[in-house]
Amino acid sequence: MPNIDVERYLEALVKAARDVLGTEFVGAYAAGSLALNAFHAGRSDIDIALLCRDPLSEPVKRELIARLRHDALPCPARGLELVAYTVATARSGTGEPGFEVELNDGPAMAFRQTLRPADRPAIDGTFWYGLDRSILHQSGRVLAGPPASEAFAELAPEKLRGLLVDSLRWWMALLGPADDRPSPGADDAVLGACRALVRHRYGRWLSKVDAGRWLLEAGYQPAETIEQSIAARSGESPPSGRQARTFQEGVLRELLAATDRSA
Repeated sequence: MPNIDVERYLEALVKAARDVLGTEFVGAYAAGSLALNAFHAGRSDIDIALLCRDPLSEPVKRELIARLRHDALPCPARGLELVAYTVATARSGTGEPGFEVELNDGPAMAFRQTLRPADRPAIDGTFWYGLDRSILHQSGRVLAGPPASEAFAELAPEKLRGLLVDSLRWWMALLGPADDRPSPGADDAVLGACRALVRHRYGRWLSKVDAGRWLLEAGYQPAETIEQSIAARSGESPPSGRQARTFQEGVLRELLAATDRSA
């Protein structure tokens, strides 16, 4: 659970966003691990979605970034990942990025600002935003504004499945060699695939670790790869590149088969 420093930070962040956006401010929501009850101090990010009434001007975007940067408002976690959307985008159910401004910054996170979706490098993936809005629809923690289930629309099943496929392919491209050596980041890749599969099969977003445990209880194989990935969160050795790729390929095949059946 978040500690008092995180709660104070969230309050200060909302106040700063209100100060900058004024009457354009509609709401603020915690996403990611804060929304899925999986926040771990020192390892987790603080994921925030802001809602505004209308598109933001560039001066307002830059002022928002300046007020929320780590130097101005110290982040008590690995870093802040903040995205602002208009109400129309949040309610559209689109899978496109569609954000007004994006900020990444923190004590263990490189600073990055993106003022428009077209400026985001394609290599970083564009699937994150639609998936995050789907998670917000289900589990977003309201810091200010209307209920998250009303503020963020769910995506159509085929659109969501397409983004899950894109995410799996992105993780597979990111992995190192598919050999038998422990592969840094393989645990994230495997548990991310677990979360995608649980959402596809059961219609529910869970944290990565909880999704892995869910599949273990359901008897999903290879169990050893999931168990290793969960243990890696506590400092144990991660799965090998070969294990991670084999696991991801199995999840990807299931998602692609479902896409073919619905075509």
